[in-house]
Amino acid sequence: MSTQYGFDFIEKRCIGCQSCQVACKQFHDIKAGTISYRKVSDKFSGIYPDVGRVFLSISCQHCEQPPCVSVCPVTAISKRAEDGIVVVDKSKCVGCHRCFSACPFGAPNYADGVMQKCDFCLTQNLAEGSQTRCASACPTQSLRSGSIEELVQQKIAGNITRQSRLSVLSA
Repeated sequence: MSTQYGFDFIEKRCIGCQSCQVACKQFHDIKAGTISYRKVSDKFSGIYPDVGRVFLSISCQHCEQPPCVSVCPVTAISKRAEDGIVVVDKSKCVGCHRCFSACPFGAPNYADGVMQKCDFCLTQNLAEGSQTRCASACPTQSLRSGSIEELVQQKIAGNITRQSRLSVLSA
């Protein structure tokens, strides 16, 4: 594999505005109230009066060794060799839900009887270094996308806080 693409999420910056989720739905022409390729959730922690709230924006993590690929009985899910993006061939999917059970991130969605998920905005030109729609829409820059090498180099250079989580890891 020549390049691995993924996401970097900085939890402390996220304000839970759901701009990333809305931008994804708009780009993929997904109707409101239906499936979501990117989901924003919140979590409370602590004990009163020291209570905190954090947000998490998550989608398919395009894992290094995606468990969804190995459990698919009809090989509808594959990992692209050129960029590491995990894609679904909807024409092959039989909607068995095995990928959903295998995915630790809850990324698979089902509509029209087949699995659908984040495709890293493949219709954009990744070679130009453009951000995915979800990352471009983030007003606090808590979500970034790109090649893992670039994301790591930016962290090393100190351009990103240490509170972020690179998200192309082995599941």
